[in-house]
Amino acid sequence: MVVCALALSIAVPLRTYLTQHAQVQQELAQQAKLQQQAEQLEQRKQQLADPAQIQAEARSRLGMVMPGETPYTVQLPGDGQQGGQHGSPQQQASSRPWFDQLWDSITGSGS
Repeated sequence: MVVCALALSIAVPLRTYLTQHAQVQQELAQQAKLQQQAEQLEQRKQQLADPAQIQAEARSRLGMVMPGETPYTVQLPGDGQQGGQHGSPQQQASSRPWFDQLWDSITGSGS
């Protein structure tokens, strides 16, 4: 009887300890992941501190040009036909410019 009482009195705290230990390990892993993400964001912040990098981003992502430059858009044969007819709605939405997607998410007209 005494042995059973001792076993039960030890089992509950031991189970609690093991559960809490597992939770602590999960939190430490999440903390390491968030620390790595913060470091990547800090690197990106340093990259974007360079005006040349900002100009390159504006040219590639937004299609902006400097005053006096003539923008050209190269369309390969079949690009216009295949883009609207094939692919899932998610693929078609991802082919749209980011600012159109943002506006749709704000106005609620997007899915």
